[in-house]
Amino acid sequence: MSARNINHEIIEELYSEALILADDARAAFDLRFQDNAADCNDLTRVALSIEGLRTTTRLMHVLAWLLNHRAYMAGELSDTQLEHCGTLPEERQADADNLARLEPETRALIEESERLHARVARLDRERRADIAVKMPVASLQGRIAKAFATG
Repeated sequence: MSARNINHEIIEELYSEALILADDARAAFDLRFQDNAADCNDLTRVALSIEGLRTTTRLMHVLAWLLNHRAYMAGELSDTQLEHCGTLPEERQADADNLARLEPETRALIEESERLHARVARLDRERRADIAVKMPVASLQGRIAKAFATG
């Protein structure tokens, strides 16, 4: 699936969803405005901070990927520019011990952000696979680089 084949409506829907999640994450992880923040023990506050950073980073990566694709579809980025800056970084999963310390609503928000990242990552993998098929030399170079990196 090339970037041109990724439906504009899909990108817009994912973008809207990511914006809403980012706003919800900001509210959920902002300790200054939480009534129960004073009641949290230190480990819970640390867990909230760590998972807040992971969640917001995950969402910012998704938003950046979506913004790059919106710009590409609008003709503001070339194929080369999208290839250079359009990669979605790998996911950093939430820590199970941290999640156990958080409220169910916060855990649900984190899980929702992970699902969104997984959906966008699938689109990114499909797009890259399509590019690799069209450019076999680049694909072979990537496989060689990956083989040397792991071993």
